[in-house]
Amino acid sequence: MDPIDVAIDLAGLDDLLTDDERDIRTAVRTMAQARIAPHVAGWFERGAVDDPRGLTRELGALGVLGMHLTGYGCAGTSATQYGLTCLELEAVDSGVRSLVSVQGSLAMYALWRHATEETRQEWLPRMATGEAIGCFGLTEPDHGSDPAAMRTSARRSGGDWVLNGRKTWITNGSIADVAVIWARTDEGIRGFAVPTSAPGFAAHDIGHKMSLRASVTSELLLDDVRLPAGAVFPEVRGLAGPLSCLNEARFGIVWGAMGAARDSLATALRYSLSREQFGRPVAGFQLTQQKLADMQLEYTKGVLLALHLARRKDAGTLRPAQVSLGKLNNVRQALEICRTARTILGASGISLEYPVIRHMDNLESVLTYEGTVEMHTLVIGKAMTGLDAFR
Repeated sequence: MDPIDVAIDLAGLDDLLTDDERDIRTAVRTMAQARIAPHVAGWFERGAVDDPRGLTRELGALGVLGMHLTGYGCAGTSATQYGLTCLELEAVDSGVRSLVSVQGSLAMYALWRHATEETRQEWLPRMATGEAIGCFGLTEPDHGSDPAAMRTSARRSGGDWVLNGRKTWITNGSIADVAVIWARTDEGIRGFAVPTSAPGFAAHDIGHKMSLRASVTSELLLDDVRLPAGAVFPEVRGLAGPLSCLNEARFGIVWGAMGAARDSLATALRYSLSREQFGRPVAGFQLTQQKLADMQLEYTKGVLLALHLARRKDAGTLRPAQVSLGKLNNVRQALEICRTARTILGASGISLEYPVIRHMDNLESVLTYEGTVEMHTLVIGKAMTGLDAFR
């Protein structure tokens, strides 16, 4: 084992994992480091992923797309195994983990839990292999944290549904084959499986991003998109549908953020041991060791929290407020670890020759999406006090 990995697992967290969990982690790490890590800095710099559909098929072949779901070609792994996968993918890049999270925990999970059996059979097997790509349309230009105020609408027209509206900041949007769209109806908010080939559907990439640049982010336009009756999710009404999906994705972020933190910590430790100033390694100075120790503490606590929440999820006892606790803490602390690591690297910390500035930039988006700091703070506050402070 790499001595740096041994140093970072100072608390012996590996001992808390089963052999199967370590095996999946190793398989994902091996693929990610061999097939993605050598290219991701270039993708980030160019703001485009080379052959995103090919990458998705490779991830499908690895078995990580919808891996925590059962049936339809999905692996049916534990929540802990899925969490470890997210950690290893985000140790390479948050954008790659986002691709997998949106595919599996948003689009596939929405179809798996809420769609008709016919729709599941049509899409899920192909999405599990990466042959088909999905996206999840909830956020709108004027309604991010308040999805109940969405303007996208769906109305009945004979036996069909007709959708109109806009969605924005949609990961995978312009490369997706199917979009899960949430819209207002006379019966409340409902979900729809929308083939992106449907007349009236369009997706345009969002440019000028300075974060998550190795990820496809799009705006979706729906102009009288006509769908058959079977496209609607038959049972779920209101925000319970999209929020159930967001909870799945947030769980992956709890783990993923620690991947970015680990990679930044490992980079800072390795750099500090090799970089000499005043005739000695930077790692030998007290202030540097304080930074390393503080990063180690927060990383260790973050992984322990993620593992605790995963065990609860596997036991069926995980509550949404507990996911908010994990998402708020782990992303915030991961971002601080990256910022501290950058100071250890000095000027090299802003270069894409090292991953730290890329992780730091990406986490600025992760801090905001799937619920802002403010929203998760209020979720936790409500769980503690019983008082709703959202409005």
